[in-house]
Amino acid sequence: MTQNDTFLAAAAALLGPRGLTCDPDLLAPWLTDWRGRYTGAAIGLASPADSGELARLVALAGEHNVTLVPQGGNSGMSGGATPDASGASLLVSLRRMNTIGPIDLENRRVTCGAGVVLQNLHEAAEAVGLRFPLTLGGKGSATVGGLISTNAGGTQVLRHGNMRSQVLGLEAVLADGSVYSALTPLKKDNRGFDLKQLFIGSEGTLGIVTAATLKLEPARADRRVVWAGVESIQAARALLLHAEKAVGEALEGFEVIPHPSLEAVFDYAPDMRSPLEGAHEWYALIEVVADAADAPTLGERVETMLAEAFESGLLQDAAIANSESQAEAFWGLRETVPMAERSKGPAMQHDISVPVEKMPDFITDAIARVEAAYPGVHAVAFGHLGDGNVHFHVISPPGSERATWEASDGKAISRFVHDLVTQWGGSLSAEHGIGQMKVGELQRLGDPASLGLMRAVKSALDPKGLLNPGKLLPLV
Repeated sequence: MTQNDTFLAAAAALLGPRGLTCDPDLLAPWLTDWRGRYTGAAIGLASPADSGELARLVALAGEHNVTLVPQGGNSGMSGGATPDASGASLLVSLRRMNTIGPIDLENRRVTCGAGVVLQNLHEAAEAVGLRFPLTLGGKGSATVGGLISTNAGGTQVLRHGNMRSQVLGLEAVLADGSVYSALTPLKKDNRGFDLKQLFIGSEGTLGIVTAATLKLEPARADRRVVWAGVESIQAARALLLHAEKAVGEALEGFEVIPHPSLEAVFDYAPDMRSPLEGAHEWYALIEVVADAADAPTLGERVETMLAEAFESGLLQDAAIANSESQAEAFWGLRETVPMAERSKGPAMQHDISVPVEKMPDFITDAIARVEAAYPGVHAVAFGHLGDGNVHFHVISPPGSERATWEASDGKAISRFVHDLVTQWGGSLSAEHGIGQMKVGELQRLGDPASLGLMRAVKSALDPKGLLNPGKLLPLV
């Protein structure tokens, strides 16, 4: 019997038939990331029922030197939850830890398991007149644990911040099998380091998140969704500043889409229609929301905001959604952009950020420089202008073969884009994490002091390197 066989026998005894499988057919769906970019192998798939089982499993893995790859909804964008090809790791699913605790209405918070699906959390909060203010395209599969581990963003970061801002308390299993438990939130706690912050955004490399206490917000009583046409990305930034001044914290979303991306949407989904009659260089998708107290004046405030923007020459045309279905249709245009861009052919997709005030000039400069350096490509930027994060896609020349182009020019283009982002004081990963996709680029461009600190923390908490090997931190 091999060491892995001994470990698996002990793990099976610990977890039972529901908690461990080595069946290749059952393993297969979880060994490839949802984008199909990464495929690995594993000795098995563990699905512990609670943090106690997981803690014992992690301790057992430590005794046998078995590496562990935690996985939530398998909806990440950087291959952070996919094992490598060695087949030496155990995949650990948190999906059975899907309990949503009683919602504290008075304090607007809830404690839930790492396996809770985001959409289910939304529905639970909405059922009692509250909401969880983070959403993204993969809400039907993304889990709380994955969102925490990647510090996920989304379309509401402008007002509410990313996942880090929603976490009041946290529980995680450490690499030695001990349990860090800090689920009870305290408004003031000055006992040293805020340790829960170590695990948020660490992609399962320091500990495996098992539960969290999350902040909730009052239910949205009304909203206005606006589709506006502007003459330039600089004008879009000016419109954003105007909107922030006009409606303050009621401004919940501000997305930008260039005209070529909107045309790509119509090519991809011919049934979709533009909210405006004419064409514009750029479009802004604006969402303004109100709770029950402010709902009666919401429409008037939005109309005033737009009227003043017209008078100031900040926008060329605008349409306000006149129903929830039309509001969803406006958002549908934005959410279809990634699929539409992919349909145009191979593309290098970059999730980048620079200081918010620099983003318009960065987009203008970066597009011109990329297209000049790599003739035949088409660069586009779209996304969350309000929080300084756009998705910068470089689409290959027509007729390019995906694998060949991505391995040659595509790889060089990504280095070029990341160099530009670094020169502008930005980040090569705004909301999708490092995973295995950007490990080399983080090592190449990351601040040496920051990388040294991260390695020191990793070494202290996981000296054997058992947790999610090959992700986030460069292998040393």
